[in-house]
Amino acid sequence: MDHPLQILQNDTAVTEFILLGLSSNPEAQLILFGLFLLIYLVALFGNILILLAISLDSKLHIPMYFFLGNLSVVDIGYTTSTVPKMLMNYLSQDKTISLSGCFSQMYFFISFGGIECLLLGVMAYDRYAAICHPLHYSVLMSHKVCASLAATAWFLGLANSGVHSGLMSLLSFCQNNVIHHFFCDIPHLLQLSCSSTQVNHIAIFMVGGSVIIGSFLCTLVSYVYIMTSILRIKTKERRLKAFSTCSSHLIVVNIFYGTAIITYILPNSTSQKMVLSVFYGIIATMLNPVIYSLRNRDVQNALRKEWVGQIRRNCFSGLI
Repeated sequence: MDHPLQILQNDTAVTEFILLGLSSNPEAQLILFGLFLLIYLVALFGNILILLAISLDSKLHIPMYFFLGNLSVVDIGYTTSTVPKMLMNYLSQDKTISLSGCFSQMYFFISFGGIECLLLGVMAYDRYAAICHPLHYSVLMSHKVCASLAATAWFLGLANSGVHSGLMSLLSFCQNNVIHHFFCDIPHLLQLSCSSTQVNHIAIFMVGGSVIIGSFLCTLVSYVYIMTSILRIKTKERRLKAFSTCSSHLIVVNIFYGTAIITYILPNSTSQKMVLSVFYGIIATMLNPVIYSLRNRDVQNALRKEWVGQIRRNCFSGLI
């Protein structure tokens, strides 16, 4: 049976959408609720720990961890833009989201996705400067330069999303209002529009493509120079040490770009795209702090130092 909100006249404007989610089975929805709640909490906890470690340990007040802190903030916003609404839908019979709520969700998801993409490019440049130009690193990545690069990433990410959201708000939605996904994304909304979407597709190609391709090329070129410099190092120990400084970032880059490219560029079924969206939009935000903390002794030492200090403070206050 069709959902009553799905049956609309051609001249009736859509005021809300229906998010079908990953499954319509009630038992499966309960399992998915528990699974994604756990993933969400782990992602929040992990990224907050990264932020605490960076803010509390003065040894981590360097460019690499400055950008990592920005990435953690973005990951928190990225997953929060979609998961809470999805969790609410799993516990409710009402799967609807208002038109303004849908556009807001889309805006923040695209914003944080674009910012993360740009930050990964900036972090690749940071590793390039550290490995290929170590003597000039303090000049190339000064506090002013780092702040400017981070601010540019945030500005361009928000501006990119603003363009897409503004153009989307000009479209008319007057027939089908069922979204076969767990959040509002551009491709699904364009499919439901009953007005011309040519301008939107041009903006996706020109504006969105510039952000993604520009960041990807910056990352790619940086790592070409990095790998070339590493191969020129004579001793194996020094090569491994140099590579270890960028291995965590390289893993995160492969996860993010790999799943995003497969989702939006290569032909896939709707179910496959949803699964991939879960991976790069939710699971990746949980994996990022795990990857950086497990493969980074500085972060591990900072967290261990903070935990030990907290335990000592609690024991001391208990004795008093």
